[in-house]
Amino acid sequence: MAKATNTEIINLLGEKFGEQLFDVTEPYGLLTFSTTKDKIVNVLSFLKENGKINFNFLTDLTAVHYPEKNQIAVVYHLHSMVNGIRVRLKVFLHENDATIPTASTLWNSANWMERETYDFFGVKFEGHPDLRRILNMDELNVHPMLKQYPLEDPNRVDKKDEYFGR
Repeated sequence: MAKATNTEIINLLGEKFGEQLFDVTEPYGLLTFSTTKDKIVNVLSFLKENGKINFNFLTDLTAVHYPEKNQIAVVYHLHSMVNGIRVRLKVFLHENDATIPTASTLWNSANWMERETYDFFGVKFEGHPDLRRILNMDELNVHPMLKQYPLEDPNRVDKKDEYFGR
């Protein structure tokens, strides 16, 4: 079987989903595109179950916070081990309504990755079998990877310039 090209993948997806996929780019040869949270499970299912492309491995699932846009991007990296190709899929959510359907029904490995993404970014995965913190304390009432918190404690006296003759 010949390795599918990015153009062939785009054509397959275009036939099936049309305008539901957007922002199609190829940075460094990695096919990257976006969809909406309503269509994410359908797109992921198609990518996994289509015999020509067969994206059978969820490499990574994480998020990126864009505070200037009030958005959180949930990012999926998929790998077709049979064809040796990869794609990146993004879904942009408003940071005040960061909910998206779970991918753990398609890949068991999504379970841990979604828990980690919830723990650090606050993204809620609807239908997840056990969505709770995985690395941080249960009592922590913030999501530390959101870029809304200062990097350092502004009250630290050991960082004040007057102590260093400045």
